[in-house]
Amino acid sequence: MPTFVITLREGVEAALVVRIVLACLKKSGQSYLSPWVFGGVGVGLIASALIGVMFGWTIQILSASNQPFAPIMESLLEATFGVLAIAMLSWMLIWMTKQARFMKAEVEGAVSAALTQNSHAGWGVFTLVLIAVLREGFETVLFVVAKFQQGIIPAICAWAGLISATALGVLLFKWGIKINIRLFFKYMGVLLLFIVAGLVVSTLGLFDSAVNILSQSNRESASLCFYYERFPKIHSWILGPMVWNTSKLLPEEKFPGLLLSALFGYTDKLYVMQAIAYLMFLGTVGGIYFQSLAGRVFFPFKKTQVTK
Repeated sequence: MPTFVITLREGVEAALVVRIVLACLKKSGQSYLSPWVFGGVGVGLIASALIGVMFGWTIQILSASNQPFAPIMESLLEATFGVLAIAMLSWMLIWMTKQARFMKAEVEGAVSAALTQNSHAGWGVFTLVLIAVLREGFETVLFVVAKFQQGIIPAICAWAGLISATALGVLLFKWGIKINIRLFFKYMGVLLLFIVAGLVVSTLGLFDSAVNILSQSNRESASLCFYYERFPKIHSWILGPMVWNTSKLLPEEKFPGLLLSALFGYTDKLYVMQAIAYLMFLGTVGGIYFQSLAGRVFFPFKKTQVTK
């Protein structure tokens, strides 16, 4: 489900850029450059897929390694991907909300600049679309790798999101179906906010697992497990006391816990540091996001008059 949501949202954003570029080419009478646009889309998708495969292979190689620190490196690598995904998706969420009203003008300006290059106009348009698609694809790949979602189901969900985004783009721009794209991004943004907040929880869990493995393989590192060494039955390794344990009542591996986990970051074993990080993320990034939706500046500065 999260993979589908992320791919759908990123795909629609890329579709908007592609549509604006095609419209600019048509308006300027240079529609013959359209194949360069679709070439940029294709290469961007292939490059994003290759990045995902490379990341996946890196994790699999570490998993298959017989080195004693391989499991630690695997958990740390996944956690690092998680931190990068959280940072990029949060930035994209806020940036897109603030810059949505200027996107058309910026893309049109970039296309106009590319068309002035005469013999290199095709490459300019190709590069513009490639960067747009690759940016959205890289954010999606980072999220999928960070969630360590491998197998046929995540792949199907990713393709379903991509196909849905393409279909929505065709409905909007080819057949002229009226859809409030602003509301679409607004509600998808709220959903994405909770999905990334859930990624914060799981990423902290990966760091906890890495410390767990390290302390068990090397007792000299046991001092890192401040809580667990003192209260092993009620604390995690580094995340503090347990807030709740609902593994019997509402396990996260079974429905509806699985859906709640995917969409809102629910976990049947939640610890204090995870709860604090979850609430802090929603309070900071969520606060900035809703401020942006309202068209306000998060840190307003009042102008003061200087009296002579």
